[in-house]
Amino acid sequence: MIEVVAGVIRDLRGRILLARRTEGRDLAGLWEFPGGKHEVDESAEAALTRELREELGIEIEIGAPLIRVPQAYPHKRLCLDVHVVQAWRGTVRGLEGQALAWVPPHKLADYPMPPADIPVVAALTQPDRYLVTPEPGDDDNLWLAVLERALANGIRRVQLRAPACEPQRWRLLVTQAIARCREAGAQVLVNADIELAQSLGVGLHLRASQLAGLTKRSLPDGEMVGASCHTLEELLAAQAIGCDFAVVGAIRPTASHPGTAPLGWEGFAGLREAVSLPIYAIGGLVPDDIGEARHHGAQGIAAIRGLWPD
Repeated sequence: MIEVVAGVIRDLRGRILLARRTEGRDLAGLWEFPGGKHEVDESAEAALTRELREELGIEIEIGAPLIRVPQAYPHKRLCLDVHVVQAWRGTVRGLEGQALAWVPPHKLADYPMPPADIPVVAALTQPDRYLVTPEPGDDDNLWLAVLERALANGIRRVQLRAPACEPQRWRLLVTQAIARCREAGAQVLVNADIELAQSLGVGLHLRASQLAGLTKRSLPDGEMVGASCHTLEELLAAQAIGCDFAVVGAIRPTASHPGTAPLGWEGFAGLREAVSLPIYAIGGLVPDDIGEARHHGAQGIAAIRGLWPD
């Protein structure tokens, strides 16, 4: 595994610096977050400081880690360790002949990138928590009130899921939930029901069992499509049809899947290597696990109990 470091460098306008890979290198012409390889016995922080001095002519203060992305390429395996650059001094220049671009965060996804850099864009621009709703029980108003509490707690991506709910009741409840999510500025995805998602103009979260029967993402561009995956084949299928992200687990034993062997973080990272999709980890996780999830390449966590207020 080749260890590579990269930095998220912002200017005073909040734009983020990208560098274009030069001719003669792997993946020439693609845009990436600037950085480079570790030298022997060099820490990630020391490597990033040295690389940005050599490549860009700046001195940096390193801030918080953002995400570590393990990625398998046809001829190598690497782990991209990305840190936020808290402050920097000097004039940014492409000292190795590389083109540079200052990019607003919402336009980062427009730049073609190596597979390892794509999850970094999601880590910068998309929610790190993905709430999956529980069954509504007998009290729809209470369920909606608790959803509002979750949104007030900062949830900004929600999967509306209630497989045991009667269809007519569920459609009405989904309509009310969408209104609350939109008022809070949260993205909404409906579990499994393609027709319902299309008719209400919201995102769609596919079950793993649906992936084999699809050849495209089912919704127009601009509407989010996610998928639940448990195997490499399912992940590859989700990427092939153009899903925006996937959910992978279970990381730990859960009450909802008794007797199922947990994947664990190492198993998760092994699947993470095979695709460039942003991936949420799921299974017995809570917000305190987001740092560990990011360390193994996850966008963040998905959860029912861990994100649904008591």
